[in-house]
Amino acid sequence: MRKIISILFAALAAMVLAVPAMADAATDATHKEEKALDPKEIIFEHLGDGYGWEVPFNHHKRIPLPVIVKAKGDGWHCFLSSRLDNGQEYTTADGVTFRIAGHDSPYKGKVVQVLSDGQEVKPTFDISITKNVAAMFISIIVVAWLLIWLARFHKRNPLKAPRKGLGFVEVLVVFIWDSVVKSTLKDKAIKFAPYLMTVFFFIFFMNLLGLVVVFPGGANLTGNIAVTLTLAVLTFLVTNIFGNKHYWKEIFWPDVPLWLKFPLPIMPMIEIFGMFTKPAALTVRLFANMMGGHMIVLVLTLLIFIFSAVNPIAGGATTVVSVLFSVFMLLIDVLVSFIQAYVFTMLSTIFISLAQEKEHEKESKEQHDADERREREERLEDHMVNTGLDSAIEPVKAAPAPAAAK
Repeated sequence: MRKIISILFAALAAMVLAVPAMADAATDATHKEEKALDPKEIIFEHLGDGYGWEVPFNHHKRIPLPVIVKAKGDGWHCFLSSRLDNGQEYTTADGVTFRIAGHDSPYKGKVVQVLSDGQEVKPTFDISITKNVAAMFISIIVVAWLLIWLARFHKRNPLKAPRKGLGFVEVLVVFIWDSVVKSTLKDKAIKFAPYLMTVFFFIFFMNLLGLVVVFPGGANLTGNIAVTLTLAVLTFLVTNIFGNKHYWKEIFWPDVPLWLKFPLPIMPMIEIFGMFTKPAALTVRLFANMMGGHMIVLVLTLLIFIFSAVNPIAGGATTVVSVLFSVFMLLIDVLVSFIQAYVFTMLSTIFISLAQEKEHEKESKEQHDADERREREERLEDHMVNTGLDSAIEPVKAAPAPAAAK
């Protein structure tokens, strides 16, 4: 019991750290040249990507990450993002100058190459390890480590159940397998379980890491539509690549009246359109829910500064309410993190199962004949009841059979 309380207290403390860290981001914004609070700028700057990892309580310092770019008319360059902090320019040994584009640039927030005339141009290629990319690598490592650890445990102890943290991971594995994968895909479950399990744990841990401000958390991965779109495209590819003949027949020649598919392919066009609406629904649902949760916490934090600018007393009262509601929303987001991972996995499983559905077989001739024979017997029995023949036949049925000869 004490361990559980300690774990909950540690999780709550980590979440509470998010509030002052986001408040610090708002404070930094107020020290800009305009000396004005821009909620929109603060929100999207916090939710966006970056070339460094912010340090809590001090957004002037960042954990540097590798910048890897190919300059126009030149080769590849690799250096740490700390060389570009606070508007600095970095000139390589080859005389190529780079910097992060300012707010008034069309390439705002991106690494740009500065030409001799001061013009900014985008590098030919930019494969830098940004905050989101680094967080994705961390999520992959965590998921792979946990599941490999669980597999090795069962290999060493086939008749023993794991405990503590590893036991919790096994509970999630069994829950997703029994309630989603096995119950939906039936005999095809083993084939698609590796992908579906990976998707669930990957999304779940990305969501959890996004709620913690302290490194290695703080990256808004599932609130980035490029990430959710990529996951949805993977489900789209798995669904259509492994779809059976019946699945494709129902798309291009569905079982509907002929005038709905020829000469105008009305239903085939609807089915093809439906193929692309499924990944679109997966993309938007995950992105919108996770982005909304982060934005609510940021808006509640910014209310402190908005009301403080109007009246210090109102600002003090707002601080208490905003902090309490922010902590409450962060706790709710822990539940939402699991729900969204579960929903994405469940919908992916359903889409895959629809592509694996077998064609309904028609009744065989023998079954049809059996049904007709049964129907004739029922009609004959009804006729006998109505004409009274059954009363004459009953004594014959009841009469004892003659004894067999010895």
